[in-house]
Amino acid sequence: MKPTLLVLAAGMGSRYGGLKQIDPIGPTNEIIIDYSIHDAIEAGFGKIVFVIRESFEEEFKELFDTKLAGKIEVDYVNQEIGKVPEGSVYNLEREKPWGTGHAILMAKECINEPFAVINADDYYGVEAFTTIVDYLSKSITDEENCMVGYQLGNTISENGSVSRGVCETNDNDHLTTVVERTHIEKLENGIAYKENEEWIQLAPETTVSMNFWGFTPKVFDHLEAQFISFLNTEGDQLKSEFFIPSVVAKVIKDGKTQVKVLKSDAQWFGVTYREDKEKAIKAIGKLIEKGTYPSKLWA
Repeated sequence: MKPTLLVLAAGMGSRYGGLKQIDPIGPTNEIIIDYSIHDAIEAGFGKIVFVIRESFEEEFKELFDTKLAGKIEVDYVNQEIGKVPEGSVYNLEREKPWGTGHAILMAKECINEPFAVINADDYYGVEAFTTIVDYLSKSITDEENCMVGYQLGNTISENGSVSRGVCETNDNDHLTTVVERTHIEKLENGIAYKENEEWIQLAPETTVSMNFWGFTPKVFDHLEAQFISFLNTEGDQLKSEFFIPSVVAKVIKDGKTQVKVLKSDAQWFGVTYREDKEKAIKAIGKLIEKGTYPSKLWA
C-alpha cells in the first residue's frame, strides 16, 4: 500500500491575507506547495490529504482539483475550533485552532495507511520525499515512525524569527526528545532561541524538525489522548497551541514509540515572511536550471 501525504495548509489564508495573494515563486505562477506535491507524486505517494479551513475551502479546491486530476487521489479535511473530542471544554472566545497536533488529528477518519506530514509553505527537497517513502513503504510496526531532520543553519530565515523542533538523537539516529522552540533567530553572534527574555545559543548543525514526519495510523490514538488532556489543562487559554513535537516527545518518553531520524543536509526555504519570496524564487530558478523541475511544472 502506498503511503499518503498529509499537507498542513489550514494557516495559509491567515498568513497570506487570502489565497488569491499566495506568492508565486515559479516561472508560471507555481507556489511552494506545488513543488512539494510534484516531489511526492514522483516519489510514490498514493494519496494527498489537505488540512484546510472552511473559510477558503472552495477557493483552495479551485487551485488544486484541476491540476491534480488524474495524477493522484486527493482528499480534504477541515481544521476548525469546534472540531474537538466529544465532551471537551474550551474558551469560546478563541479565534484560531490549536496548531499542528490538532491539524493532524483532523485526518484520523480518512487515513488508514502509513503517512507523511508536511507544512504547505516549506520546501523540503526531492531527496527528502524519496527517503521518507522508502521508510514508510517497509513492513514497519504500528509504533515505528520517522522524521526528516534538517540542520538548523540551513533552515533559518534572514527576515525574522522561526519556530523549529530542536531534536536530540541517540547513536542509532533515533529521536530521544524534541522541543518546540517558537522564537529562533539569526543574531550577529550566531543562532539562538529566546526563552523567558533570555537568548540561548544553538549550533548551526543542530538537528531540527521542519514538521516532515512519517507516522503509522497508531499516532492518531496518541494525538487524541494527549489532545483531550491538553484541553483539560490549557483549553481555557486563548493562544495555547498543541504542537506535534510535544506529542512525539511524550510518547517517546513513555516508551510507546520510536522515531527514526532520516537526516538531510538540504537547504530549506519557505515564505514565512513576504521578504523571503525573492530568495525562494532564486532557489527554484537554480533547480530548474539544473533540470530538477521543468519550467512549467504541471504541463
